[in-house]
Amino acid sequence: MPSFQTSPGTRDILPPQAGRWRAFSAQFADTVESAGYECIIPPMFEDLGVFLRLGDATDVVTKEMYDFEDKGGRRVALRPEHTAGICRSFAQHRPTTPWKVWYSGSNFRYEKAQAGRYRQFDQVGIEVLGSTDALLDVEVIALGWQFFQSLGLKNVVLMLNSLGDPADRAAYIEALRQYLESRSSELSEEARATLQRNPLRVLDSKRVQDKPVIIDAPTIAQFLSEDARGHFETVKAGLDAIGVQYEVNEGLVRGLDYYQRTVFEYVSTSLDSAQTAVGGGGRYDGLVEDLGGPSTPGVGFALGIDRTLLACDSENVFELGAPQMDAFIVDVVDGMTALRLSDQLRAAGFTVDRAYDGRSMKSQMKVADRSGARLAIIIGEDEAAAGNCTVRNLMTSEQQVILQAELVPHLASIVGERNPRRNTQ
Repeated sequence: MPSFQTSPGTRDILPPQAGRWRAFSAQFADTVESAGYECIIPPMFEDLGVFLRLGDATDVVTKEMYDFEDKGGRRVALRPEHTAGICRSFAQHRPTTPWKVWYSGSNFRYEKAQAGRYRQFDQVGIEVLGSTDALLDVEVIALGWQFFQSLGLKNVVLMLNSLGDPADRAAYIEALRQYLESRSSELSEEARATLQRNPLRVLDSKRVQDKPVIIDAPTIAQFLSEDARGHFETVKAGLDAIGVQYEVNEGLVRGLDYYQRTVFEYVSTSLDSAQTAVGGGGRYDGLVEDLGGPSTPGVGFALGIDRTLLACDSENVFELGAPQMDAFIVDVVDGMTALRLSDQLRAAGFTVDRAYDGRSMKSQMKVADRSGARLAIIIGEDEAAAGNCTVRNLMTSEQQVILQAELVPHLASIVGERNPRRNTQ
């Protein structure tokens, strides 16, 4: 028989790490729902045309898309990011604006795997559609910043820039193209190839050979209209007003064609890889219209779960292990008492595990110790006959014999009150 492995660029996320991911998403939800964002779950694949709106000069579209023809002859693609699908959803359903949503889920890009980035990678993020208010940009940026703070991260820097309006951006791209072409002989081969597709992306190059050229490149600030400049000044003033620190980085352009005006990135200074951005986003005021909807402004961000957790590891924060069990039931009679008691205790809100396969007392106690449970509930022949049980504290080895009917209040007195999971009355 063949021995199957995960596909290149993917991996299994096993316990307890998977539990850490769940806690990460739950904490993100708590942060953004405090500001009125509601969860959206878009499809994992869409009509290919949805994602072509990301821009035909981006690697996501030209190289990285997982696209294919389905059994109905439709050309579809696994989502490489969430924003385009959420804008398609808005165009289709036309909800009341401002529409504030958050998401958590997988994206797919056929690219070389690297630290914190796989071909299947998960993100959390928010999108707001329906307002051009610069102070909404501030709210969006601040929520990402506050989420990193809630994880305990301290070494995250917020980078901020403005790409101006479409006319500003177009004028800047042309000026940048002319400049880069005048010095193309000094650029790396990779940068010269990028220049032909999208001059803005050359500014993202981390190659030593390209740095002198990039340093002397014209900046977008020279091309901003008065409206775009005023919008950016309001964003900065808003962040100042609520104490969110930032650095203006005029080389920050983001990777997708739909961005305009505000763009931003969160960068971890604790990561020592070439890729240190843990998230980012910006304003995209024309994407909904491109997808068949009304002219609708939007702003949002996405945060990478893998890379953010690497940043947490580097700062020794948000360290979650396996959830601690309240109790482990050791039943050496026939297992039926363990079945009944575990059901009752779980219904009462406790976390409870047990052994199977009729193992010996010694074997079951070993499993109880490995489980990390605080208490062992032991039922032998004598306890079963008397309707009681022995409750042993696995931390101190202290134990007490109590009636099985009194288990719920007894456990609550040791591990604390729990909220019932279901009504057993």
